[in-house]
Amino acid sequence: MSGGTPVSAATPVLAPALAVRRMTLTRFRGYDSARLEPDRRPVALIGPNGAGKTNLLEAVSFLAPGRGIRGARLAEVERLGSAPGAGWAVAATLDTPLGPVEIGTGREPHDGNRTSDRDRRLVRIDGHPAKGQTALADHVAMVWLTPQMDRLFLEGSSGRRRFLDRLVFGFDPAHAGRLSRYEHALRERARLLRDGRFDEGWLGALEDQMATTGIAVAAARREVVQRLRAACARSVGPFPGADLAVAGTVERWLDEGPALAAEDALRECLRAGRRADSDGGGATVGPHKSDLAVRHAPKDMPAALCSTGEQKALLIAIVLANARLLAAERGAAPILLLDEVAAHLDPERRAALFGEILALGAQAWMTGTDEGVFDPLGQDAQRFRIEDAHIRPG
Repeated sequence: MSGGTPVSAATPVLAPALAVRRMTLTRFRGYDSARLEPDRRPVALIGPNGAGKTNLLEAVSFLAPGRGIRGARLAEVERLGSAPGAGWAVAATLDTPLGPVEIGTGREPHDGNRTSDRDRRLVRIDGHPAKGQTALADHVAMVWLTPQMDRLFLEGSSGRRRFLDRLVFGFDPAHAGRLSRYEHALRERARLLRDGRFDEGWLGALEDQMATTGIAVAAARREVVQRLRAACARSVGPFPGADLAVAGTVERWLDEGPALAAEDALRECLRAGRRADSDGGGATVGPHKSDLAVRHAPKDMPAALCSTGEQKALLIAIVLANARLLAAERGAAPILLLDEVAAHLDPERRAALFGEILALGAQAWMTGTDEGVFDPLGQDAQRFRIEDAHIRPG
């Protein structure tokens, strides 16, 4: 074990914390079955590469809406070697500001004959079936950073939109439902246009839904980014200030006028673009075309032009600003999933990250191959050793 500068926990911003207190896995990735009972402290998962650390983070991520930290299809999560159609499950007890919540989710067992069964994700909250996974956003706020996100500022805008939407879910749980309805209408409209079915009634209804939900999606993103921008400007310590904005046509309309006018403009653009969209697919305008623009504020430089280390520091700065805002608004910081993040920080930034996590009272799940990385946390974190998909207290 290597030494490190101890990190002391400041007084938590608010309590109680949002924390996983019990989690069981069934036929999930490399785990046939597993059980973990952490307390509210940050969690360090320590073990060699390929031991199953990230799989545990992915299991936690399925307690929130979406496809988890890997964006996986449900069939990909099921343990290899399981009986065909066996399904998989993650069940957990969480502490929340409103009291304990029981969450169960997974892939429904099936006989392999019905396509709808294969990709259906079941969700139960406190023992009752939920109408959809978006209901999870009412109880759980979660943000993650993974090695795959190191190129977030260099690759296409879709990854940045997903990152932003994950932040928005924490402040506005209804955002998940609006986004889902918008994307469904977008796909249905594209299908009709691709098939040459220019039915005014159907297209008009879909475009109306795209206009109302699309502008609501854009407005929610815009509001959260404005708040994050202000929070990032107040950041202290070794993480750089981040200047954020949402760039896109619908955002420009919202800058220039009221939301109703923006809805009318989007509705008219969709109607006028039917012929072009039938050739190109999708829609040439809408919040699905927007982008999260990030600049390194002290250098006044686009994030894409910053060094790899600076880009990682910018991402952490945004996540920490988001956690501070959520702690003040929801009564608890979000659960943070940090896959191999601490190991790639210099000692000063690592100590600052740990200090911020402890000050927030956040349950951060962190992975690492080197136990010494987590030495500065001392007894303020709990450790679990992962070897060949087996878990033992560390």
